[in-house]
Amino acid sequence: MGSKTFDGVWFISYAHDHLPPHVHGFYAEVEVLVELVNGTVRLAQRAKPIRPPKAKKSDVNHILRTAMKHTAELMELWRITNG
Repeated sequence: MGSKTFDGVWFISYAHDHLPPHVHGFYAEVEVLVELVNGTVRLAQRAKPIRPPKAKKSDVNHILRTAMKHTAELMELWRITNG
């Protein structure tokens, strides 16, 4: 497992995790699965990418905006933890 924190958001990449490359972003009791695809960031394309399901939209947006600002660092985190 590897992690980085930016703008109050804690991002985690788990070792030997599945594709596509992604990180888990945590902020204000919210978890968002963020996919890192072709140098961009998007909400994970799977069931329940946001926990809790009724998380504040502003918290989810903060996680996604922060991931966008730090895409290169998060992709490197994925590479390091998933070789």
